[in-house]
Amino acid sequence: MVPLSILDLAPVPEGGNAGQALRNSLDLARHAEALGYGRYWMAEHHNMPGIASAATAVALAHVAAGTSTIRIGAGGVMLPNHAPLIIAEQFGTLAALHPGRIDLGLGRAPGSDQIAARAMRRNLSADVNQFPHDVVELLEYFHPTVPGQPLQAVPGAGEAVDVWILGSSTFGAQLAAVLGLPYAFASHFAPEQMQEAISVYRARFRPSERLAAPHVMLGVNVFAAETDAEAQHLFSSLQQAFLNSRLGRPGKLPPPGDDLDARLDPYARAMLADALACSVVGSPERVRRGLQAFIASTTADELMVTAQIFNHEARKRSFAILAEVYTEMSESEG
Repeated sequence: MVPLSILDLAPVPEGGNAGQALRNSLDLARHAEALGYGRYWMAEHHNMPGIASAATAVALAHVAAGTSTIRIGAGGVMLPNHAPLIIAEQFGTLAALHPGRIDLGLGRAPGSDQIAARAMRRNLSADVNQFPHDVVELLEYFHPTVPGQPLQAVPGAGEAVDVWILGSSTFGAQLAAVLGLPYAFASHFAPEQMQEAISVYRARFRPSERLAAPHVMLGVNVFAAETDAEAQHLFSSLQQAFLNSRLGRPGKLPPPGDDLDARLDPYARAMLADALACSVVGSPERVRRGLQAFIASTTADELMVTAQIFNHEARKRSFAILAEVYTEMSESEG
C-alpha cells in the first residue's frame, strides 16, 4: 500500500474562530500521529475567512512542537509571495528544532485573490515565471556553506528539509522532473490535468542528489462515516464552501446540509462534479472500494488526504475510519 498522509487547511467553521481552528489542527495532528499517518501538511491561503493557516510556518511550528514523530510540512508555501531566503530561514528553523521531520512543498499560485496578493507583495511586478529560478535559489540555501560564502540562511544551511514541487498543471510536473524533486498534484480540487501531469513528470524525471526515482503524491478528499448518508452529509460543507469561493463570496466553513444536490442548478452541479472528482465519500466499505480504484487508476506513490468537515470530532472520526480501512487493505494485500 502507498503511504497515507493528511493535508489540513485549519478550517474555521461558522461560529468558530482562528484560534480554535489552530488548536484543532494540533489535536488532529496528534490524532493522525497515533493512527500512523506519515505526514501532516498545512497550506498557505490568504484573505479566506474559513482557513486559518495563512502564516504557514508559524502554524507548523505550533503543530510540530506538540507532536514527536509524524513529518510536518507545507502543502504548500506559495513562493511568489516570499523571498526565497526568508522561506529557507523559516523552514531551516523548523528543521533545526525538529530534525528529520520537516517537508517544504512549493507552489507558484498566490494562494489568494489579487487584492491580497498586492497587499503581500506591495506590487504585482513579481513574475510567476520567476518561480523556477526562485526554487533553485531556495535549494541552494539548504546546501552546507563553503568558505567565503557571502550569504547564507541561518538556520537553513545544511539542514535536512525535504523539498517538493506542488502543482495543478504540467508546469509544476516539468519543473519537478527537471530538478529531480518529488511532485504533489492538487487533484483534490483541480484534477483536470492529473493524468497528463503524472505522465509528463515520470517521463522527464532526472535523478538528483535529493531523489533517485520519480515520486508522485496525489491529493484526494476522503469523507468517511458509519453510513453513506452520514458521510455525504459531512461532504456537503466542502461542497458549499467550494461554491461560495468560486462565486466570489468566501466565508467560514458552512455547516452541513441535506439534499444539497437537489438545490443546485446544473452549472453548480457540474462545477462540483469536475472540481471534486477525486473524492471518496461514504461508509468504510465504500471508502475501501473508492481508494482501491483511485490508486489503481493513478498508480500514485503516495496519497495526501484532506477533509473539510464542520465538526472537529466528526473530522477526527473520519480520519480514524480511513486509517482502519487502510490497515485492513494493507493486511489483505500482504
